[in-house]
Amino acid sequence: MPILLFVTALSFALSFAAKLLSDAYLVERIAIIGQFAGLDPTLNPGIAFGLQLPAGFQELLILGALMLVAIFAAKSSKTLLARVGFGMIIGGALGNVLDRLRDGFVTDFFQVGTFPVFNVADSFISIGVALLLLEWVNEKWKAERGKRKVQ
Repeated sequence: MPILLFVTALSFALSFAAKLLSDAYLVERIAIIGQFAGLDPTLNPGIAFGLQLPAGFQELLILGALMLVAIFAAKSSKTLLARVGFGMIIGGALGNVLDRLRDGFVTDFFQVGTFPVFNVADSFISIGVALLLLEWVNEKWKAERGKRKVQ
């Protein structure tokens, strides 16, 4: 359990620090690779990919999802990979929630191609989900390999 808390705290701190730095210093787009990639400050009132839900419902959905992930993480994160994945998801989500509480928006600033603009917290959430999928595939592979040995 300590690794889950450590990764949660670290991903939260890094994502929120990046938001604060973006708010303080990023006033207009900075090209990194021409028009393809850059730092582009954007205020996102919605959830993933800028999707907006009715007022009130969006906040309830976000908090409900966060609580469910935290409960599931506490009960089912038995491996290091799962603990790290859940920690990244929870920490990133907390970073976005705190940012939203400040002014009603989430600050996004990474622009790559035509993909929606995103932030460090979104990256932690996405990488955390990828780690959980990797863990799931690994467990399925182990189970299948175990079945073959028994036969």
